[in-house]
Amino acid sequence: MTREFKRPSVGARFEGTVIAAHGRHYLVTPEDGGAMLQCFPRGKKSELAVGDRVVYEQSSADQGVIVEIGERRNLLYRSDQFKSKLFAANLDQLLIVLGTEPHFSEDLLGRALISAEAHGLESLIVLNKIDVESALAPARARLAPYRELGYTVIELSAKMAPGEVHPQLDARLKDRATILLGQSGMGKSTLVNLLVPDADAATREISSALNSGRHTTTFTRLYDLPGGGALIDSPGFQEFGLHHLSEGQLERAFADFRPYLGHCRFYNCHHLHEPGCAVLEAVDAGKIRPARHALYVQLVHEASQIVR
Repeated sequence: MTREFKRPSVGARFEGTVIAAHGRHYLVTPEDGGAMLQCFPRGKKSELAVGDRVVYEQSSADQGVIVEIGERRNLLYRSDQFKSKLFAANLDQLLIVLGTEPHFSEDLLGRALISAEAHGLESLIVLNKIDVESALAPARARLAPYRELGYTVIELSAKMAPGEVHPQLDARLKDRATILLGQSGMGKSTLVNLLVPDADAATREISSALNSGRHTTTFTRLYDLPGGGALIDSPGFQEFGLHHLSEGQLERAFADFRPYLGHCRFYNCHHLHEPGCAVLEAVDAGKIRPARHALYVQLVHEASQIVR
């Protein structure tokens, strides 16, 4: 008795999740757990992100057209006055990987934390390469103010002490959607390979499906974690513009500003140079670090830039 092969019904609609994105190419895994498909958005405009729940029309055995984006809990992206770059949607937390070496950017760290706060995400800081003893004390000193603000900092050495990674991170990642960010050289790839079994093979498969067989690591991709939850890995970044955040969103995203908001002399205080500003008084009193206020000033300035 021969087994009949049932082809997908062309034009039939299905639900799935975007697991990788590169240009206008998206990989979607069906909700029923079937094989991933390469999908394209309908129309010229593309506003999809990894983690999006979508409805797609199947056009062949392994391709489809995305016709609808489900409601998002949040959408994380960076932007300047010229363009925006979507990171991921429907997240629970942000994990940023820093290394004791090379020297990590505190500006990028601050911007990533502000973005997470503005979008209602918890933040987790991982200090990697703690085996580099000469660089450990300075890195700890730079992160001390963030610990004081209430951010969790986990120290590990993914390469030299891989056995410590799972005990420190598994419970924090379980059943949560986590986006992983980090500059190049911080050891992010090593961490991914420890957390996700066969991550390299999965990346090669995704790369092949997205880009006609040419290997690329310039795409964001979602991995299911063995213990439950998902890890979304984004390419190494060197800048993090927050042009899309309003002044009100920015001030509330600074955890150290919040105790003083609403206590300024003027209700519409910008916390830049106004008399009677509770935030500026806190800076002068040493309750808010000048570097944090300087970051706020820079972000407000960037948000005010309009391209005509």
